[in-house]
Amino acid sequence: MTYVFDPLVPRPIDQPTEVPLGAPLSPEQLAALDEAKIFVGPADPADRPEWRARLRQWRADAHERHGYHGRAYDRPEAAWAAGCHTVAQVWLWDELLYSFEEHRFTPERFLADAHQRFGGLDAVVLWHAYPVIGLDDRNQWDFYRDVPGLRELAETFHSAGTRVFVDYNPWDVGTRRGEDDAAELSAVLADSGADGVFLDTLKKADPALVEQLERARPGVVLEGESKLPVERIEDHSASWAQFFADSPVPGVLRSHWYERRHMQHHVRRWHRDHTEELHSAWLNGVGVMVWEVVFGVWVGWSQRDAATVRRMVSVQRAAGELLREGEWTPLAPLTPEAEAAGVYASRWELGDWTLWTVVNRGDSDYLGPVVDGPVIDLFADGRVPARGISALLRVADGAAEPSWLSQVATLPHDPDARFPHRLATRVQPQPTSGTPEDDAVMVPAGPYVLTVRYRGRETGMYQGAPYVDEWKPLPPRLHDARTLQRDGSLASPVAVAAAEVTNGEFAEFLATTGYQPVEAHRFLAHWADGQPAAEDEPVTFVDLDDARAYCAWRGGRLPTEDEWQLAGETGGLRRGTPAVWNWTESEHSDGRTRFVMLKGGSDYRAEGSEWYVEGGRHAPDYSVKLLLPGFGLARGATVGFRCAWDVTR
Repeated sequence: MTYVFDPLVPRPIDQPTEVPLGAPLSPEQLAALDEAKIFVGPADPADRPEWRARLRQWRADAHERHGYHGRAYDRPEAAWAAGCHTVAQVWLWDELLYSFEEHRFTPERFLADAHQRFGGLDAVVLWHAYPVIGLDDRNQWDFYRDVPGLRELAETFHSAGTRVFVDYNPWDVGTRRGEDDAAELSAVLADSGADGVFLDTLKKADPALVEQLERARPGVVLEGESKLPVERIEDHSASWAQFFADSPVPGVLRSHWYERRHMQHHVRRWHRDHTEELHSAWLNGVGVMVWEVVFGVWVGWSQRDAATVRRMVSVQRAAGELLREGEWTPLAPLTPEAEAAGVYASRWELGDWTLWTVVNRGDSDYLGPVVDGPVIDLFADGRVPARGISALLRVADGAAEPSWLSQVATLPHDPDARFPHRLATRVQPQPTSGTPEDDAVMVPAGPYVLTVRYRGRETGMYQGAPYVDEWKPLPPRLHDARTLQRDGSLASPVAVAAAEVTNGEFAEFLATTGYQPVEAHRFLAHWADGQPAAEDEPVTFVDLDDARAYCAWRGGRLPTEDEWQLAGETGGLRRGTPAVWNWTESEHSDGRTRFVMLKGGSDYRAEGSEWYVEGGRHAPDYSVKLLLPGFGLARGATVGFRCAWDVTR
C-alpha cells in the first residue's frame, strides 16, 4: 500500500500559481489567475519586468470583470483593518489573559507579553467555544454571553489600541437552537463591542450575512480562514493567508495585489519556523497571525521569529501610508551580489521617499550592498541577517526625511531559532484520611500499564503538539481513533467509589458545611431555590474545585484518570442516570492552558459536526482532554464526579 499523502509537503491546493509569460494574457488565462493564492516569483531577474506587467494586466482586467469599486474600504469605521499587521488568536482562558487564582481577566499581563516579544498587537481574536463545545447543549453564543465582563475586556483592549474580533462557528448546528445565526451574531457583536468577525472554516460570508452584520455594527471587518474569492474582496476587509506556500523566489499575494487596503494574515499554525510567512508578509506589506496556543497546544514562536515581527511592525505602523499608497514594485532590481545571495526586496515609492523591504532567504548574513546608491539602514544592522529582514530608505536629494522615521525602532535581529518548549505539569492530589464507601472498587498498589483510547483532535493530549510542521491536517490524520500508553505505580491501594455523587448527597454536604464556591457562576444551575429536583441523579453543574471540596469532606479526593480507568476495567463502577462524564484529578497546566481528562462519557451527544466534543457513553479506557474555562463555565449539565480514597491500613 502506498501512502500518497505527505503531511509535511504542501498540497497542490496550497501551491503558488505560475503567471504565463511571453505574451499578453488571454481572457482564459486572466480568469484562471483569479484562483491563485500567491503568484510565483520568477527565478530569472530578466523575466520580472514582464511578470510585473502581466500582474498589472490581470488586476485591471479583474477589476473590470468583477465591477470592483472598493466602497467597503472607504468606510471610516473599518479603515483600521488596512493597518492591522499583527493579530493574535487567543483562547479566552489563556493563562496570560485569565487568572484562575484571582478569577479575573488579566489583559494587562497578556498585552505586556505581546509588547515585549512581538512589538504589540493590532488585534485579537477572542476564541471561545471550540474545542469545548458539544460537551453539553450550550451553543456558540452561550459561550460568549455567559462570560462575565466580556465587554469590559474588549474595552480594555480598545484602550490599548488593539481591535477585537469575535469568532463565528457556522458548523454549530447540533446544540440548543435560538435565533438564526445572523441575528445571534449581530447581538454578540453589539453586546461585546467587538470590531470584527472571524469566519471559522469559511472563505467568505454569505452576502445576506454581510449586510445584516453591517447594519448591526457599521464598519464591521470580516476575515475568513482561507483563500478569499476575488469577487468577495469587495466586502471582506481581511483574510487569512493560511497554508499558503510561497515560491523559492518570493511571490505576490493575489488578494493584496488586487486591493492594497485588503489586509492578509499569514498563518501556518503547526509550523515552528515562520520564516517563509514572515518574508512574504514583509515583501507584500501585509501581516501575520501570531498563534501560540492552538486549541490548548503550545506552538510558541522562537525568539528569532518574534524579533522579526517586532522589526516588521515597527516599520509597517510608521510607514503605513507609503505601504498602502506608494508605487509597489515587487521583486525590485537589486545588486547582482544581493541576488546571488538569495536576497529579495519590494520597493515602495511615494513622493520623495523610497523604501525597500528586504529579506534574506539564505542561511548566512549578507554584508554586501543591496541597492546602488546611498540609503538609510532603518534597523542599523549593516547587513541583512540570515533568514531575517532589513529595511532601507532613500530620501530624495534636498528633501526632508519623513516624520515617521523617528517612530522606527532600531531593534536587533535575534538569531535564536530554537523552539521554546513548555511542559504541562500535573496538580498533585492531596493524601486522604477517610474511610472508603463499603462498595468502593479496590485498585491494588504497585505498577500498572494502561492503554488509553482517544480521538485525534487538535487539542492533542498530555504533552506536545499533535502535528509538527504539518500543513493542513486532514483525515486520516485528524479525528481518527488513536491510543496511547500510560504507566505508573500506586504507592498504596486506592478505593474508587462505585457510584457517582448524587444531587441528594451533595445537598447534604452543603447543609452540613455551608460550602460556598469562590466563583459561584453556574454553580448548581439546575437546582431550583437551592434544592435539587431529582435527588438520585448524578450531581452536575459542579467544577473541579466543587468536586474536590465534596470529596475532601468525605475524607477522600477525586480519582486520577488512571485510577478511574483501572477501577472501571474491573467492571465494578456503576453509572447513574443520566450518564455523565466524570471529573478526574488530572488537572495540568503549561502556564498558558489548563486541562483535565474526562472519563466515562455521557448520554448527551451533539450531532451534525465533527468539531464537537464526542458525546455518548464510552468504555473505561476512553479519555477526552477538556480545556478548562474560567468564571465557572466549566460547570455544565453533563459532568459529575465520584470520589476515591487512599487505603493505608
